[in-house]
Amino acid sequence: MKERSMDGKTIILRLEIDTQQAQFGKAVTAIEAAGGDIVAIDVIQTDKLISIRDLTVKITEAGAAERLQSVLQSVPGIRLRHVSDRTFLLHLGGKITIQPKTPIQNRDDLSRVYTPDVARVCQAIEADPKKAYTLTIKRNTVAVVSDGSAVLGLGNIGPYAAMPVMEGKAMLFKQFADVDAFPICLDTQDTEEIIASIKHIAPAFGGINLEDISAPRCFEIERRLREDLDIPVFHDDQHGTAVVLYAGLLNALKLTKRKIEDTRFVVCGIGAAGTACTKMLLAGGAKHIVGVDREGILTADRTYNNPMWQWYAEHTNEARISGGLKESLEDADVFIGVSAGGILTREHILSMATDPIVFAMANPEPEIRPELAEDIVAVMATGRSDYPNQINNVLCFPGIFRGALDSRASNITEEMKLAAAEAIASVISEDELSRLYIIPSVFNTRVVEEVRKRVVQAAQDSGTARRKPRE
Repeated sequence: MKERSMDGKTIILRLEIDTQQAQFGKAVTAIEAAGGDIVAIDVIQTDKLISIRDLTVKITEAGAAERLQSVLQSVPGIRLRHVSDRTFLLHLGGKITIQPKTPIQNRDDLSRVYTPDVARVCQAIEADPKKAYTLTIKRNTVAVVSDGSAVLGLGNIGPYAAMPVMEGKAMLFKQFADVDAFPICLDTQDTEEIIASIKHIAPAFGGINLEDISAPRCFEIERRLREDLDIPVFHDDQHGTAVVLYAGLLNALKLTKRKIEDTRFVVCGIGAAGTACTKMLLAGGAKHIVGVDREGILTADRTYNNPMWQWYAEHTNEARISGGLKESLEDADVFIGVSAGGILTREHILSMATDPIVFAMANPEPEIRPELAEDIVAVMATGRSDYPNQINNVLCFPGIFRGALDSRASNITEEMKLAAAEAIASVISEDELSRLYIIPSVFNTRVVEEVRKRVVQAAQDSGTARRKPRE
């Protein structure tokens, strides 16, 4: 099987061709030789002497863009006038905007949306702060907050560089669940300052989505905010991953005829996501979990400086297994990876139990590529969109927040997260379920509504809901 590229994008080349010296075919040959695939051609200008064309080129190999430009610049009669990356073009000026719901066309409109008439609305909210939910955007708004300390696989790139990701998250909220989300990147990585900043802006929002904040600070920040605020606070890197993983796992266990309480799990990478995944497993009834990180298997026989590792060691690995990844996987049923690319081998998987389940979710490089293990696993899932069974947080957070906002929940409970996972899993029918289809597509329109419905019910059942939404 041909190895998949780990680097793929589309660029637009504007070429000026001197038709007296070169033919368009030379450009095509040069592009293909450099590893480019022409997917569209637009003629911008042409006459007897000059032809100007925009070529949309897909490149699927690392370094192909640089080679392609170098080759084209060496061809006589061809001038590379401009290179545009379609991703960068999409980001020009940002990806989101704010639109008024009502146009302001005359003085009367102006007086009602602003001064003087708006004063009456302000006084009504002052008399009854709960009216902020009905008289402002609060009931449908989520703050997407980051400090830029753990952005995607890029690490600590800071608040300015984190903005494109937070804008993208806001777009997903709107498109999938019609939630108005605002990107907020804080220029501090101090735990107390982050907590204080979010508490200060909370009156404007119906929920807080914490994003790309590094561990272990993210645990303390979320815990404190959940205690101090009366609106949902959700760290998506932890809980979004955990919910979607659990949804896929429910179907994988069903497919392999396993019961969760009898299944042996190995979780590799005990950070924010790994810990949240484990808590979901425990809440769902799992009893046999072993955690592995850079120091090996976590065990209660040792003491750890990292408080989350200490908690993990005390709540898992009852058999006190020691060693590293190799030892943890012997006769294990399920591998859950939220660690680093390439650390899992075929030999590791072959040491697992019959019909092993592998969730290799490190991005962009999974712990093992599916094509290297597809013949020895029962079910394989990754975090990538170019393989089957993508564990993607987009399946979770829009529906969870839609349900939390609609029920005006004061918190997002474990019951609500389990309900969301069960809803996602339920979208795939018994007839559809297969080793290559254990998790629905993010574009499946049933996902958000199913998640919303079950989250609302769980919020009501747990006493977290402060409103019963109309169906």
